[in-house]
Amino acid sequence: MAKITLGCEPVVGSLTPSKKRDYRVTNRLQEGKRPIYAVAFNFIDSRYFNVFATVGGNRVTVYQCLEGGVIAVLQSYIDEDKDESFYTLSWACSIDGIPFLVAGGINGIIRIIDAGNEKIHKSFVGHGDSINEIRTQALKPSLVVSASKDESVRLWNVHTGICILIFAGAGGHRNEVLSVDFHPSDIYRIASCGMDNTVKIWSMKEFWTYVEKSFTWTDLPSKFPTKYVQFPVFIASVHSNYVDCNRWLGDFILSKSVDNEIVLWEPKTKEQSPGEGSVDILQKYPVPECDIWFIKFSCDFHYNAAAIGNREGKIYVWELQSSPPVLIARLSHIQSKSPIRQTAMSFDGSTILSCCEDGTIWRWDAVATP
Repeated sequence: MAKITLGCEPVVGSLTPSKKRDYRVTNRLQEGKRPIYAVAFNFIDSRYFNVFATVGGNRVTVYQCLEGGVIAVLQSYIDEDKDESFYTLSWACSIDGIPFLVAGGINGIIRIIDAGNEKIHKSFVGHGDSINEIRTQALKPSLVVSASKDESVRLWNVHTGICILIFAGAGGHRNEVLSVDFHPSDIYRIASCGMDNTVKIWSMKEFWTYVEKSFTWTDLPSKFPTKYVQFPVFIASVHSNYVDCNRWLGDFILSKSVDNEIVLWEPKTKEQSPGEGSVDILQKYPVPECDIWFIKFSCDFHYNAAAIGNREGKIYVWELQSSPPVLIARLSHIQSKSPIRQTAMSFDGSTILSCCEDGTIWRWDAVATP
């Protein structure tokens, strides 16, 4: 297990807002009574950069952000099981470029919704428990990964319906997996984290022929030779509690636990001994009152900034690539008091959405500077 190296102290950001960018509330929607756990803009298809989706209860809703703070409802999908509670969603697409919404939750079933015709394209059954996060491979957007309470991560092909790889076993997570992310440029790498307090980095390099095979498979998906990846290439103990969100920032990792901060760190792997290595903690981005689990941060397309909500309904927007970290803005509104489960930053970061425990969606827009 990778240990934190002693040496340079991490650079901690100041909570004094820099006023680099001002945002104001331009809309507030009450979607329903059930909590909204996830919100995501479509970064897969440039035609739909202003389209976002939310999940709450057994409903997936698609919206469009229009000028002047307007939010238009485009589609709504209600799952046949009224007891389903979706926790996560991700945008993907077929190899023909049709936009798909991939959603999962308490039932452990992944629904692939064809946003072109508002119908279920496929349902993936395989996880033995609820699904906490789904992410799409931006370089190959018909590949998605899912992180589950069943202690595994699975790689799926949404086009053919195949479960290609299962990351679990001897070196796998020992409790719920809460978050997973694809590396932005190394197509073989993913990072996952969870309730065992660790972040694990996995490589698909030696299994890549199976990934390629999944695109041309013509037999039943159930007959595909799904492979287990039992050992990660790196295990890090950066946090001393549940790790509920991790994202790659280049070759570095941003991760958060329940201790009021996001941490930026560098995994230093040893080629000779997989799983071993050291961790260099680079920066810390404080987030007050962010001490309950299942609060996820989001970034704009180019990872210039991260937005994260807290349990009091406030949002902190951090500039990621400056040292020391710069707090771009602290957003609060007198009526926003409910825990913010997730935020979504638009392509250029000019719009920030938050989805809340009380079933509301808030839209914040950057104020044009004169």
